[in-house]
Amino acid sequence: MPIVRRRTRKVIVGDKQHGFVGIGGDAPVALQSMTSTYTYDIDATVKQINNLHRGGADLVRVAVPDKRDTQALKEILNQVRVPLIADVHFHFERALEAIEAGIHKIRLNPGNIKDRPKVEKVIAACRERKIPIRVGANEGGIVERQNKTQRAEEKAALEQDYSGKMVSIMVEKLEEYLRIFADSDFYDVVLSAKSVDPQIVLDAYSECSRRFDFPLHLGVTHAGPPETGRIRSVVALGALLAQGIGDTIRISYAADPIHEIEDGKELLQVLGLRPRTEPELIACPTCGRIEIDLIAMMSEVRRRMADIPVPVKVAVMGCVVNGPGEAEGSDVAVFAGAHKGVIYVQGEQVATVKEHEILDRLFDEVKKFADRVQKGEATLRNQKVEIKPPAPIGELGSGWEKIRKDGLTLPVMR
Repeated sequence: MPIVRRRTRKVIVGDKQHGFVGIGGDAPVALQSMTSTYTYDIDATVKQINNLHRGGADLVRVAVPDKRDTQALKEILNQVRVPLIADVHFHFERALEAIEAGIHKIRLNPGNIKDRPKVEKVIAACRERKIPIRVGANEGGIVERQNKTQRAEEKAALEQDYSGKMVSIMVEKLEEYLRIFADSDFYDVVLSAKSVDPQIVLDAYSECSRRFDFPLHLGVTHAGPPETGRIRSVVALGALLAQGIGDTIRISYAADPIHEIEDGKELLQVLGLRPRTEPELIACPTCGRIEIDLIAMMSEVRRRMADIPVPVKVAVMGCVVNGPGEAEGSDVAVFAGAHKGVIYVQGEQVATVKEHEILDRLFDEVKKFADRVQKGEATLRNQKVEIKPPAPIGELGSGWEKIRKDGLTLPVMR
């Protein structure tokens, strides 16, 4: 069943030059990332923004800790075609400068910019330009820093029940901050409550979804490298999205941000929250039945399919035991064994080729099928495809017939 998403207010980010992106309401879940360049390095920042946009980013955030960063924004905006968000942490002046430069959205941290008159100035400037604001509470910056008494109280409470109290602190401070926005009659707001702990993320966003009708920006902060961070991120974000919670997401890695877009896009596609636009590759788990180099083949198939602009479902199976059942629904499939491969196109066997010919023939069939789809001569499968598999004890199999040929005695069944 399709995921029923929680209804929230809707904010619009962007302009005619850079496109408009909706967050919340009836808008699809937006995918975003953040540059890892110094924003004042215009060439490097533009290159990364454009790369992220080509990869599938709907929005891109840039850091503006210094005035030289906000001074670069106007030229950066001239060279990109995706809405940009300015990440403001400590100096409200950076928000005002970014707004003046034409930024499309502001991110404020309630743990860092708390002075009400300063926040009100940012709100007034955003109202004038119709720019939304994300209020982002992070585990690392939400505990009180200036008031020593309050800090000691919060630290003591965290020692007693870290997860529960951290969620409480984040939600309470979001509420306090939002009073400023309510008093200013400003509601173009997006909320986030990030942590490195997936359970805190789950609890914090669940509580936010119960208390507020603002759209939610999902994320796990400082998740680590992709090898471990993708598990940490997908556990939390996938669980929330499956419950209908979340209106825009950013997966955070200590790596090239293009990996954030790749994994975020796959997560949304798997959950049916974003249409797939490129080939989908499935492959069987490796085991002792495999008689070809399946891992190398799968990697090469994925590389070759990268430029095909059609969501063809391709299955690469290393044997004929479970492969046919697992590949049902695939548009193009190969079952390999005994140094040969049988290739199917939408359930029809089209070729049996030697191992060294599998890659070229498989890619040729994928490309031909994708071309037919683009011409309207074929349609992608959205239902089960019945595949008549090769005989499991035939030339591609490994059943009793092979055992007999090897001169071994069959066990007696009693």
